[in-house]
Amino acid sequence: AFQWKSKNKLFLFFPAYTMVQDDRKENAFERSNSLLYNFFDKPVTWFHDVIVKPNQKSYPWYHQKFRRVPTIDQCYTDDAVCQFEADAQFKRDRQVDSEILNILRQRFEDCVHYETPDHKTKCADILETYNKAAEHWFIKYGDLGFYGQSKAAYMKQKHRMIWERRHGPVGSGMKTQESNDH
Repeated sequence: AFQWKSKNKLFLFFPAYTMVQDDRKENAFERSNSLLYNFFDKPVTWFHDVIVKPNQKSYPWYHQKFRRVPTIDQCYTDDAVCQFEADAQFKRDRQVDSEILNILRQRFEDCVHYETPDHKTKCADILETYNKAAEHWFIKYGDLGFYGQSKAAYMKQKHRMIWERRHGPVGSGMKTQESNDH
């Protein structure tokens, strides 16, 4: 930081910002405001800086963490607030899963761009991871539409489980009555 003085103002230059300080004296009103402010703020600031902050664990916060709320299967049918929170949680989960899928897709595209002649062998594991993640994303969120809600996803999961119990894994075809009888 360096200083530059012009008439009665002192400019302090820092790389990120500039502060202006006045050389003039404070009048009685400003002094009383400063005294009152410092009377209440200084003890609280001191307590926070000396007592509270050293006794806290420091966690790296990279993004906002939301408390997990009950899912739609844990809500009562007449509890609109719980259902709203479950829908909000579902939408956040969908955004996170979609972003993870975008990151995996971008990693595969970067790998192909970087390893172009041999990309089929060198990027195979990334492509397999992406395809598996895309399949799981579609199992959970596919065919729900843009405004898909948690109740629709829950019903989709229920119908899939019933199908798999009756006919085996999805995509293997329907079992006939003869194979179901034993």
